[in-house]
Parts: sequence; C-alpha cells; structure tokens
Amino acid sequence: MVKEIDAKINEIDNEIEKIKSAEILDEAQLYVLKRQKHDLIKMCKNLDPHDKVYLARHKKRPKITDYIDNIFEDFFEQQGDDLGKEDGSIYGGIAMFNGVPVTVIGHRKGNDLSENLKCNFGMPGPEGYRKALRLMKQAEKFGRPIITFIDTPGAYPGLEAETNGQGTAIATNLAKMSALKVPVIAVVTGEGSSGGALAIGVANSVLMMENAVYSILSPEGYATILWKDSTRSDEACEMMKLTAQDLKGFNVIDDIIPEPVGGAHINPKAVYRTVSKYLTRELSKYSKMDENDISKHRYKKFRNIDAEYLKLI
Repeated sequence: MVKEIDAKINEIDNEIEKIKSAEILDEAQLYVLKRQKHDLIKMCKNLDPHDKVYLARHKKRPKITDYIDNIFEDFFEQQGDDLGKEDGSIYGGIAMFNGVPVTVIGHRKGNDLSENLKCNFGMPGPEGYRKALRLMKQAEKFGRPIITFIDTPGAYPGLEAETNGQGTAIATNLAKMSALKVPVIAVVTGEGSSGGALAIGVANSVLMMENAVYSILSPEGYATILWKDSTRSDEACEMMKLTAQDLKGFNVIDDIIPEPVGGAHINPKAVYRTVSKYLTRELSKYSKMDENDISKHRYKKFRNIDAEYLKLI
C-alpha cells in the first residue's frame, strides 16, 4: 500500500515543482495538489510489516549524517581501524550532546549513487567493525557515553571481507560491547539486519524508530532460504516479527520512537527533535550509575529477551 501511495506523492511533488518554477504561479492548483498530498499521507496508518520495510529503506529517510548534523554539535570524524583500511560504511567520531562529550557511531549508506558505492550501500567489512570497536574502546577510556545508529542490510558478505576476518570482527564486537563500562544507547533508524546490525547494537538501551525494522536477515533472504523464492518477501515480513511493535513485546528493544504519519522523511526536523529527547532521557538513566552496574545492566537486558522470540531465530 505505502509503495503505491509514495509513487503518487512523488508525482504530485513533481507537479508542484513545475508549478513553482512557472513564470506565473497557479496558487489554486498548488493548493489542490498540496491537499491531495496531505490526504495521501494521512492514508499511511495501520501499516503492514512489508509497508514498514519499504519505509525503513526509503531513499529519503534520514541518514546518520543527518542525525549528527541536526542533533549533535562539534562532531569530529575519526577514521581507520589501525590495521587495514578505512571503511566508509561505518561513520563515527566524537561530538557534543547537550554539553556532554559522546562518541557517535553508525552505518552510513550515502545519499546518492556515488555515495552509495563509496559506502558500499551501508554494508561494512571487518575494517568497519574494527573501527567501531576502536572508537568504543576510546570512549570507555575517557568515560564518554556511546550512541550508535543502526541502518544496514547486513555486513558485506563478499570473499574479501570473509578473508579479512568478517566473522571474527563481528564476534569480537559482540563480546567487547557486552563488557563496556560506559553506557551505550543504540537507535535502529532504518533497517537493521543480521550480525551486521548487532555488531554495534549491544546496548543498555535499544530504541527503534516507529517504522524501522530489526531482524536476523533481510525478508528477501529469509524467503529465499525458507521457500527458495525471494518474491515471497512480503509473506516473510509477516512471519519474521521484525517491526518495532513486535520487538517491544518480546523485550528485544526498550522503546519505540514515534515518526510522522507517512515516515520519518515526511518531517525530518520533527524526527530530530524527538530522537534528541529520547537520547536525553536514556542517557540520564545511566548518568549516576556505577560503571560495573552499567555493564551488569546490559548483560541482564539481553538475558531478559523473551524466549518465544529466540525460538523464531
């Protein structure tokens, strides 16, 4: 449903741009088109899981660079894993949040084809996960909270990545993150698939955007494995319990961050304000907590995931 509505909205947006660029502005037609767009957006309620997958992957959905530019101050990017090469699909560094220094790390997909290719469409190799771990260790050393933004179709599955230690890099991140002595807040902003997402998602608080998805693999991959037919991905979405609402019920995530009707890309500024509010609330929970209690809290959180969900994976 949402895909068809989005296509109509794009057509209306193109018509609006034509009217605005004309020598004489047709205000009456402009009003009609804006009203039609408003009515279409209002239809994007009570979404099915496959609708949420579509929105989670929407090309206009806010990316990590957007969140950093609009929520944090004085961001200073850090690159490299001190071993191999720079991986553009993991973006991270130091920033200020409400006057407090924090480390921010997340998946980066890029905003156009050129950036998509440079960032490998948000699919990190082992170098990216080693970079993320380097920044986390640095944050722990200096007592900085860690905030991660998850948005990836999964870790890169290529031969070179596997040869260079993809599995080891992800496993090391899972082990090291579980023992960090500083608070970790993870936000699933788009799609979070497989160990590629979890490798920066072992957090004290795991939040999800209302229309984000979080799962063991993509719906297409799930359908291919289960039925040998990737075209049944919509059916797989229903079975996988990958929505924020499903995962909140299984105690996989801690809270759901609301989005504007129609998705985060409809009103990004409102989304940035909301995410900032939730981050402030979550960080305040751990500000007076002992460092040993912080790691114990994270351990207990993952031990409390509903057993019924574990059966699904």
